[in-house]
Amino acid sequence: MDAVLGQLFAGLSLGSVLLLAALGLALTFGQMGVINMAHGEFMMAGAYTAYVAQNVIADAGVALILAIPLGFVVGGVMGVVLEATLIRRMYLRPLDTLLVTWGVALILQQVARDVFGAPNVDVRAPSWLSGSVDLGITQVPAARLFILGLAVVAVTGLALVLTKTALGRRIRAVVQNRDLAETAGVSTRATDRLTFFIGSGLAGIAGVALTLLGSTGPTLGSNYIVDAFLVVVAGGVGQIKGTVIAAFGLGLLQAGIEYSTTASLAKVAVFALVVVFLQARPQGIFSVRTRSLA
Repeated sequence: MDAVLGQLFAGLSLGSVLLLAALGLALTFGQMGVINMAHGEFMMAGAYTAYVAQNVIADAGVALILAIPLGFVVGGVMGVVLEATLIRRMYLRPLDTLLVTWGVALILQQVARDVFGAPNVDVRAPSWLSGSVDLGITQVPAARLFILGLAVVAVTGLALVLTKTALGRRIRAVVQNRDLAETAGVSTRATDRLTFFIGSGLAGIAGVALTLLGSTGPTLGSNYIVDAFLVVVAGGVGQIKGTVIAAFGLGLLQAGIEYSTTASLAKVAVFALVVVFLQARPQGIFSVRTRSLA
């Protein structure tokens, strides 16, 4: 039973990492149809933000807490700059955005090597995140429990923004019918820019969280970008609830398969199962309802 519970939490932990990596991507990909291959580099920027914060602030706990909002801002600003300079010229051309943002990702990786060096760097976990937490039925790593809580907070915050604020109503209006939203007086350009800021900022938060699991390097984001797209597509493009279900579902599935095989075989098996699932249901778990006749 201990082994089963431990593997169950491992699946939830992996799902929380996938959710943080995919949450911002679901927002930008769902609204604007932009295939942003530089999303992983925004995660990398968030991770390096945590590294810089820790070099400036001696207290690892304070540095981590400050790095979360700072990572959001750094990732968000990078996303707005990318949207304003390149992506806004390529709306409705998803393949072009894929190629361009892939090139931007390579450039950002090289910039990280020039600034921080090619070797990976480590971010110290605060003392209160070291060791394990006894939940009574099993013991779980404190750092992974923190990431799970951070993912829950991020999803809750995003859901509240989308459902309870004027910005959320504008975002949903633009998703459902961009032309009609413009006719009603909604500035779709400003909405797109704010959406990209939030989505990219969430990637920065994901990067800060990933520093608790391993070292930080220029290729950190590329290790997660494919999995993030997999979660978004399986959950349904632009569907936050689908992204949540897909992230935790794939995490639990991979952890379950990994228990009796290896991590590499589990990853391949999950990818194959997702491909089969998309053949049967190409729109993913949920589909976007729009008023478009196209």
